[in-house]
Amino acid sequence: MPFVDLQSRLGIDLDKWILQQSGPQPYKQAARCHAFEKEWIECAHGIGQRRAKEECKLEFEDFYECMHRQKTYKRLYEIRKQRDKMIKEGTYKPPQCHTGDGEA
Repeated sequence: MPFVDLQSRLGIDLDKWILQQSGPQPYKQAARCHAFEKEWIECAHGIGQRRAKEECKLEFEDFYECMHRQKTYKRLYEIRKQRDKMIKEGTYKPPQCHTGDGEA
């Protein structure tokens, strides 16, 4: 126990803000990226910040991608761009159910 426990005296919980996915969740279901956060924390625990940045880089990148989904959105953008290009060239015609016309 720390000599001066400011968190409990002030009534704040910094761990809740730092570890978003590990905190209590509604309906007691694990958060979307909980497993990735847990792997990253287990890897970085007890080895220090400098070593953790190098040794746990893959775990952190997985956790970051799960939280922000930048690679996923970039890939989806490229797929849509290619689809639009093929539609413009006339080499691809989307199915009727994807055009919004319906089955009239």
